[in-house]
Amino acid sequence: MNTEHIVGEAARVVEMAGVAVLLLGAIVAGFAFAVRMVGRVTFADAYHALRADLGRAILLGLELLVIADIIGTVAIEPTLQNLGVLAVIVAIRTFLSFALELEVSGHWPWQRPHSDARSSPNPLVKQTEQRT
Repeated sequence: MNTEHIVGEAARVVEMAGVAVLLLGAIVAGFAFAVRMVGRVTFADAYHALRADLGRAILLGLELLVIADIIGTVAIEPTLQNLGVLAVIVAIRTFLSFALELEVSGHWPWQRPHSDARSSPNPLVKQTEQRT
């Protein structure tokens, strides 16, 4: 078995893990939404929590897919054209990651999170804190 084949299979495994995280995250988020709706949570709160849960799943899945793309492009066939395509893919996924991080946590990835959950800009954290 040659190295290129092993690296290609490793990239496929990481890619499938990324897809599995996306699917499992969507299923778990949907289940959590249903549980919230059955409980004493308003639709608006359950909806915002669903979006946050989906955003977290997408962030993790995107990270795994970027890893798979890097392995597949750089390790197998590092031509200038493939590296250009990889750069575009990583740029798009990075933009999506930043946008999702802002929506989920309420701050940019390079900003320090607030030490006190009550002062968090994320309205979900405030609502959860107020109910407990």
